[in-house]
Amino acid sequence: MIQKKICLLGTFAVGKTSLTDRFVESIFSDRYRTTVGVRICKKAVEIGHQPLNLIIWDLAGEDELVVLRTEYLRGASGYILVADGTRRDTLDKAIDLHGRARATLGELPFVLAVNKTDRTEDWAIDESVLEQHSKEGWPVVLTSAKSGQGVEEVFTAIAEKVASG
Repeated sequence: MIQKKICLLGTFAVGKTSLTDRFVESIFSDRYRTTVGVRICKKAVEIGHQPLNLIIWDLAGEDELVVLRTEYLRGASGYILVADGTRRDTLDKAIDLHGRARATLGELPFVLAVNKTDRTEDWAIDESVLEQHSKEGWPVVLTSAKSGQGVEEVFTAIAEKVASG
């Protein structure tokens, strides 16, 4: 079976672990858990009748005290940038992380997941900003780890990209 390493990148508390748990184990917890270093999960999927083993690296969120350890990116086939739709600055951080990932890995498939669509009353990212990224070729998926919206879609999108690349 083909194995592909996928990294989840984003600042703290955007929902990287929750998205991974929802995808891998079909669970959601309201309890916040800080990832220390990296948490690795695995899930087998089928893309176009081809079995594919996704090795998902949920990397610790970056903030003032914790900086992305680029050595964790080595060997990645692609990555998911995660932003919190209720915190505009997390999209800016995801864009910054994208630039650093590209500097480290070169051009790799990626998808932007804008999480927490279940909290639309608190939404802080303008739709026009996301449309602009889409026009620039960024695959953008709106997600909610809590409700499950878009979770399969974002992981399927990156799996299809890495399987064909």
